Order: sequence, then structure tokens, then C-alpha cells
Amino acid sequence: MRAPLSEQVMEMNSAHLTNALKQAAGELGFGLVGACAAEAPAGYACLVHWLECGHAGEMDYIRRHRAAYRHPASILDGVRSLLMVALPYQTAEPVPPAAGQARVSRYAWSGRDYHDDIRKKLRILARTAETLVSGVRTRAVVDTAPLLEREFAMLAGLGWFGKNTMLLDRRLGSWFFLAALLLDCPLEYDAPHAADYCGTCTACLDACPTGALVEPGVLDARRCISYLTIELRDAVPETRRPGIGSWLFGCDICQEVCPWNRKVKPVPDATFAPCPALNPVELATLFDLDDDAFRARFRHSALWRARRRGLLRNAAIVLGNKPSPGSERALRRGLEDSDPVVREACQWGLRGEENKK
Repeated sequence: MRAPLSEQVMEMNSAHLTNALKQAAGELGFGLVGACAAEAPAGYACLVHWLECGHAGEMDYIRRHRAAYRHPASILDGVRSLLMVALPYQTAEPVPPAAGQARVSRYAWSGRDYHDDIRKKLRILARTAETLVSGVRTRAVVDTAPLLEREFAMLAGLGWFGKNTMLLDRRLGSWFFLAALLLDCPLEYDAPHAADYCGTCTACLDACPTGALVEPGVLDARRCISYLTIELRDAVPETRRPGIGSWLFGCDICQEVCPWNRKVKPVPDATFAPCPALNPVELATLFDLDDDAFRARFRHSALWRARRRGLLRNAAIVLGNKPSPGSERALRRGLEDSDPVVREACQWGLRGEENKK
């Protein structure tokens, strides 16, 4: 029996809208795009268990908004669909840091704030939806709202969960940003990604210098270099400092060793190409920045997340791990800093330098 005319029209409109949004997303540079229904994510129970195990560390904002992760309706009332998109950011290979230098995670080394770039693209997608569906309501999300992006990306067919907790695609690996456009109208939904192509590989677990991947697909943030250098606001536990190595901001180790990332082609868009000053970073220069100079240099970049305290703390740890001829001067300058966390890290860094002479 044929469906009522109203349902046929809705189905045709949903397909037309979905195709239009996918085409627009491709033109905007999104390498992956898929649609799924707004529903309670199956992974919510895993999130609750992860929090109860203490793996979130001091990321209290996740605990505070735990209930909101139950359903995307907490973000957009009446939401019916999610358009999930992935924006590739792999542009170049890192320059190995020498003594006195440090690495910045590839997603941040452009010196730009990727949130701003992706939001602009999502606003264009939202306007596309508005021209096709009168009165449609949308909400753009770029990892700043209580949404399990990877869960919905898998539901939208974009990829599978790797053992390093990243979403993986056979063509793009994991070098991409995830984002979502929530809509209060139906779309034509893609089939969920069901296959897992990690197999017996444990490269990411084996390579993590701090043992943060406590089991396949489970990350203890308290051990993770990205958490320690970005999210943690206070002193880094001394037992974790040697594992930080040369990382000033973030960490790419579990992605760099992943076989699916070995043959990922660089994207032609230079938006996220590395800024020379961040690939690698000259650490001594950071200790010459007061609050105003720090704000001027990093306010509109992803590195602003760590704030001045975090970056100088991290710089002191890297200098302690790998001293250079000029590191003692920089660390002694840090001993006079007004921030006690920075001063303590510099004291530790000087001890490390003495031990390696």
C-alpha cells in the first residue's frame, strides 16, 4: 500500500534536503558527511562508567553536564536529525624538535582556533537548510556542547572507534575535526558504520609513553599527555613529567603510529598548515611573554586553552626533560614568575637539567 501523500512529500523533501546539505558540505571542504536520527546514544552508559572510574580527571564540566549527554535534545529542543561532518586537517609532517624546542599537536599548530573556522562553515550549511525548509531550527556544535560526537558520527556512517578512542576512516585515518549540525526536521539517514578495521593491532596502546590507553578504546585522561598539557590547570604530577617528552601542547603519538594514518594524503587547503613558530616552538621565547604579550600571541589560537600558566609549566617540563644551552636562563627567569605553578615547574626543570649535565 502506498504511503499517504503527506508522507511521500516529507520523504522527498528529506532526501532533497539531505542531498543538498551533503553537496554543500563537500564544497566547504568537509571530507566526510553523513546523517543520523537524533536518539539516545548507546555510548552514554560507557560515558557514565568512564566518569565513575575517575578517568575524566579534573574535567568537571563533563560531570556537571553528564545528564545532558543522554540525548541531543538538551542542545536543541525538538531535534530530529544530526548532520555529522569531518574536516581534514593533515597538511604536513612535523619538524623534529631539537633541544630547547617542543612540539604542538597538529590540530593546533596553525595558530588558528579551528572552532571559528568550522562554525563559519556550519553557519553556511544552516543557511542552506533554511532556504529549503521554511522555519527549520538548527544548532551547530564543534566539541563545545554535551554531545557524544564520535557516537553520532559512527551512527551516521563516518567511521569506527579505534583502540586509541579516535574515530577512524579508511581514507582519512583520524586526522580530522568532527562537528555536527542539529536540525528539528527529518533527513535521509545513512547506515551506521558497523565494521571495525583495527583487527589485532595494538600499536597505539604500545606506543603511549604514559600508559593512558588502559585497554582498547578506554583512555585514562589523568595519564594522557593531551590532558596533562591542556586540561590540567595545576601542577603536573612528577611521575608523569618524563613521559611528556617534548610535547608543549597536546600529543599525536597514538595517531602517528596508527597504520590507517600512514598513507593519509595532505589536504590542499592551507588553513591548518603549520605556523613556522609552532613547528617546532622555541621554548625560551615563551618566558619573555607577560600576560598582555601572551594574550596578543595566542588569544585566537587553540593554544589559548592552556592559558599562560599551562604553557609555561609545560615549557619548563620539556626543558627539564631535554635541556639545551639556553634552557637554564629561561628556567631561571621562570623562577621569578608570579604564578606558583610556573615557578615550581621551573624548579623541577632546573633539577632535571642538573641531573643530565
